[in-house]
Amino acid sequence: MDAEQKKSYTKLLILTLIVLATGTVFYRVVEGLSWIDAYYFCVITLTTVGYGDITPQTALGKIFTTIYLFVGLGIITAFISARFRHRVDKHEARKQKKKQKKNLKQNHK
Repeated sequence: MDAEQKKSYTKLLILTLIVLATGTVFYRVVEGLSWIDAYYFCVITLTTVGYGDITPQTALGKIFTTIYLFVGLGIITAFISARFRHRVDKHEARKQKKKQKKNLKQNHK
């Protein structure tokens, strides 16, 4: 991961944590959920799992959830994509390095 990718990844990680924290506090205060239930609701909402065991009960909670989904889903998707891209790049770099070693061995024979 080069410096620019690392910077981008770090920004996405921070944004992801801010989105989760914002949602957790909102659902704790507005919907009266426990801290763990509020966090859990944020995670299952943003990952689109949505078990349906917890739902917003207030009009403000429902409106916030729709906006939260659009904004948060974009950020979470970008973060997961960056993480996956990093893993693929790392795997490709290892493969390339292995190939180079193999070529060096063959050239020295």
